[in-house]
Amino acid sequence: MIKQMLLNGNTFQYLEYGERSAPPIIALHALGKSAESWKQIAAELGEEYRILALDQRGHGGSEKTGVYSFELMCDDLLLFANTLDLKQFTLIGHSMGGTVSYLFSEKYPSMIDRLIVEDTPPPFPDKQIDIPSEPSEPVPFDWQVIPSILQQLNEPNPQWWDRLKDIIAPTLIIGGGNNSHVPQNKLYEVAELIPDCKLVTIEGAGHHVHETNVPAYLKAVKSFLQLR
Repeated sequence: MIKQMLLNGNTFQYLEYGERSAPPIIALHALGKSAESWKQIAAELGEEYRILALDQRGHGGSEKTGVYSFELMCDDLLLFANTLDLKQFTLIGHSMGGTVSYLFSEKYPSMIDRLIVEDTPPPFPDKQIDIPSEPSEPVPFDWQVIPSILQQLNEPNPQWWDRLKDIIAPTLIIGGGNNSHVPQNKLYEVAELIPDCKLVTIEGAGHHVHETNVPAYLKAVKSFLQLR
């Protein structure tokens, strides 16, 4: 079901699956994607969980605020959880949403029951990413989010790595294997820094694991969540 709410004066859209009384999971999508990317996973997990897939600012049906950062998206997530009166929840994040998930879990560790991050470490110093110019054809999100997020990838805050040790929730990292553009060795480094962390690699899945290999992704997540 598609729903909307106001957060700090901005409209945010989200998809909800499952019973309101079930344990909650919030899912965060990748750059340029939307909550729609979680539909197949949400339909399956929604049998035992309340799934809340959020369109992050500038994406999907949520507000095009014109100002974007991982920190602002982390603030949005806090407002979203508080508005829904969620004291604790499982958090799933992919790529950009994974970075937001790390930051949130570092800053508000007691709110996270379990953390699942798909094929991303926090941003780290690497070769500079060229920031593309705005395309002539329209895109299904606010283009301004691209240079904003890529700039943060080019100038990462070292505290994002330093504070991984502050994540207290049991954590699962799912890697997409050698055909992902994400250096898989960085996922190993993250798994060593988070106190209670398991790394599962789904070889051949690439960066969009939950879309390219749904059965393997669900198997890893259900095992972690101790579902049948």
